[in-house]
Amino acid sequence: MVEKVVIIGSGPAGWTAALYAARADLAPVLFEGMQPGGLLTTTTEVENFPGFPEGIMGPDMMELFKRQAERFGTKTHAETVVEVDLKSDPKVVKTDKGTYEAQTVIVSTGASAMWLGIPGEERLKTKGVSACATCDGFFFRGKEVVVVGGGDSAAEESTFLTKFAAKVYLLVRKEAMRASKIMVERVRKNEKIEALFNTEAVEVLGADRVEGVRIKNNQTGAEKTLIAGGYFTAIGHRPNTDLFKGQLEIDVKGYLVHEHDSSKTAIPGVFVAGDAADHRYRQAVTAAGMGCMAAMDVERYLASRE
Repeated sequence: MVEKVVIIGSGPAGWTAALYAARADLAPVLFEGMQPGGLLTTTTEVENFPGFPEGIMGPDMMELFKRQAERFGTKTHAETVVEVDLKSDPKVVKTDKGTYEAQTVIVSTGASAMWLGIPGEERLKTKGVSACATCDGFFFRGKEVVVVGGGDSAAEESTFLTKFAAKVYLLVRKEAMRASKIMVERVRKNEKIEALFNTEAVEVLGADRVEGVRIKNNQTGAEKTLIAGGYFTAIGHRPNTDLFKGQLEIDVKGYLVHEHDSSKTAIPGVFVAGDAADHRYRQAVTAAGMGCMAAMDVERYLASRE
């Protein structure tokens, strides 16, 4: 059976695309991937998505997205896409459980957390090293932890961790945070957070678990060790686009290239949406908007082929 549309990814872009495609009677098939719900499932309270005046937890929001899309007939598969042939007709999408064919494909694979690549970081992942305070904060109750980053994500992660941790050291490599004013103010007012400016992490220390972080002042070169039981990175994300190398055009930063004011790629029948293609805004609401665009572009494309 050849599906009308396959959607790869289950963040705001993927579920919105599924919702619009389902309401257009296209019977979309959506693959959730390795991180169902996308990055929003690692976010605490979402306060800037329209329609939620009191805010909403990221995982709760994504569950609502999913329920709404499935209500109109989206077929959801808890599978991860491992290989694609987007240049064939029909398109071929292989997952860890089977092979599917589709007339059109919407790529909404989102982005993943970035790491510094310093010694100890990889070795101690899941042993005190994390990129998700929401997922792992509970395990650091009463401990001192280190957060690396200077943007909104770092401010949010640090603030969330103060619910559990005794103290949070926030390492900012520049002389000021680049986060929004409201987030900077929250950090400044939180007595549990100590922001260290012009400071970088050099090494994560510990044998079987994180025991400390060696840091350096990038102005003076002075180094010292912070005793800490946890280390969190919040330095940004990279688009999940490796799967499409050699298939779709990808820019120097790893984002999928598409037509201006459109979700169309250079391959007919392949469309993109969300953080895998958006290097500028990278917000849940803009990802959802791109998902809507992609589904509408798919509907028009299929109508033109009939």
